[in-house]
Amino acid sequence: MYYPDELVEEIRVKNDIVDVISGYVRIQKKGSSYFGLCPFHNEKSPSFSVSPGKQMYYCFGCGAGGNVYTFLMSYENYTFQEAIKALAQRAGVDLPEIEYSEEVKKREGKRTKLLEINKEAAKYFYFALRSPKGAIGYQYLSARELSEETMKRFGLGFANVSNNELTGYLLSKGYDEELIKEAGLANFDEKHGMRDKFWNRVMFPIQDINHRVIGFGGRVMGDGTPKYLNSPETMIFDKSRNLYGLNFARTSRKNNIILCEGYMDVIALHQAGFTQAVASLGTSFTVGQANLLRRYTQEVLLAYDSDGAGVNAALRAINILKESGLRGKVINMLPAKDPDEFIKANGAEAFQERIDKAENSFFFELRILERDYDLNDPDSKTRFYREIAKKLCSFEEDVERENYIESVAEKYHIGFDNLRKLVTGYAAQTGYIKPVERPKATTSPKNLPEENVKKSQRLLLTWITEEPALYKKIAKYIKVEDFTQELYRKVAGKLFDDLEQGNYNPASIISMFQDEEEQREVASLFNTKLQEMTTDAEREKAFHDIVFTVKKNSFEYYSGRLGADIDALNQVISGKKALEELSKTHISLY
Repeated sequence: MYYPDELVEEIRVKNDIVDVISGYVRIQKKGSSYFGLCPFHNEKSPSFSVSPGKQMYYCFGCGAGGNVYTFLMSYENYTFQEAIKALAQRAGVDLPEIEYSEEVKKREGKRTKLLEINKEAAKYFYFALRSPKGAIGYQYLSARELSEETMKRFGLGFANVSNNELTGYLLSKGYDEELIKEAGLANFDEKHGMRDKFWNRVMFPIQDINHRVIGFGGRVMGDGTPKYLNSPETMIFDKSRNLYGLNFARTSRKNNIILCEGYMDVIALHQAGFTQAVASLGTSFTVGQANLLRRYTQEVLLAYDSDGAGVNAALRAINILKESGLRGKVINMLPAKDPDEFIKANGAEAFQERIDKAENSFFFELRILERDYDLNDPDSKTRFYREIAKKLCSFEEDVERENYIESVAEKYHIGFDNLRKLVTGYAAQTGYIKPVERPKATTSPKNLPEENVKKSQRLLLTWITEEPALYKKIAKYIKVEDFTQELYRKVAGKLFDDLEQGNYNPASIISMFQDEEEQREVASLFNTKLQEMTTDAEREKAFHDIVFTVKKNSFEYYSGRLGADIDALNQVISGKKALEELSKTHISLY
């Protein structure tokens, strides 16, 4: 739902950022700001700052930054709307009711009922596991070395041997047969009537990211089939767009997510401290699941079974991760079959070592491909190299492809130039873009003219934010149009308007942007590190230089657009005049 800007700002103002963040991170006051260890990356020295004046946070280590909304979106993985609701509740602000059509009301009512009945079923299974009838299930889980605390955390339960107990229980709670069937908890046929879908099974409640039970997985006791049985897809349960354990993994504060194949693998890893583990839900890994993971991480570690089926599943998952823009690595499980078995045999420390040595997914693919070729035979070896060249063509970005050519050439002793010729040849045959020639000399991105232009604009915005009184001293020289990046221009426009009206709320500017990456970039505009200077004269010179540089860059920007931009001429004329004045003007900071 869209909330008015005035309401969004009211909620933000009523949630002091220091109070909110101190509930998550230990921060201590130093000067005018608070500092602590960044919750978004591993660090030993505090570089995470919280400014009560700006009502913003910023990490000088990893660049994470924003206002109180951004923090909840990053830390809790909330959407912007979810962050608004959470902070509104915290501040006691009533949000407007949403008006639904009758059709939507009916659909949402059914969704609510399905969530209710699943919650009730989960409670039933949970207590059944701890009853005399559930002894066989409890003994099974205990034999799998799960602690009571772990069983409780994941809400594990048991479906009794009788195949109609749950149905009877839910009917006694007032739920009708049709709803029980729609929830996927029972089946109906003419001969037997209503029967429980799950019976004589250890039960694994499947929860969405908000810890709501949306379905179940059941592991049969004994030799029955199927070994694992999952809920069918329902209005609230889409297997291809959910992942087991993600409700916990999304707040694990790790730099990656471990993708497993089974429920027990996830639970065993969580119990061992690897709380970033998740698993697909009885189906192959899907694009929808990859897109879901992309909300929480950029790197996925595959911890699939070490058998042939697991290797094939890993190869499929690697392609999906690549298509979704995620980095993939593969954890070697050998000699164990899966993560659960590995943890039991070797412990958490050994598993962490395997994580640290996880194999780049591209080299994993090559290693599996290599099995089909005899590298002692020249002909077979050549065919293997050709297949490598084909795979290297899949990298669309020139720099990435060049880097992989270099690494592969080194690993397989091919020779960089020889491998590049193979790649170029195959690219020409198939229509792929030819890899670019490497430049003989490289230039650091930090020294590129465009980056220098952006840096001077960031420095000016930061300085004005730190000392808002300076705005009036430069207003005749610096205009919104002098910020040549679109995002910077939007930020400067709002900041300057606010300062003209006597307002100073840089944190409110972040709320103009709902995209988390944009919020992060906006925060960086107000937190660029200013050079330390000891004297007033040094500070005044530095500030004047920044103002002059921003204006000069603007003048050059619009000069290059004469004839193509109707407004460029006006900007060039006014810019030239301002530069002449600035070259003769002293700007006092006091």
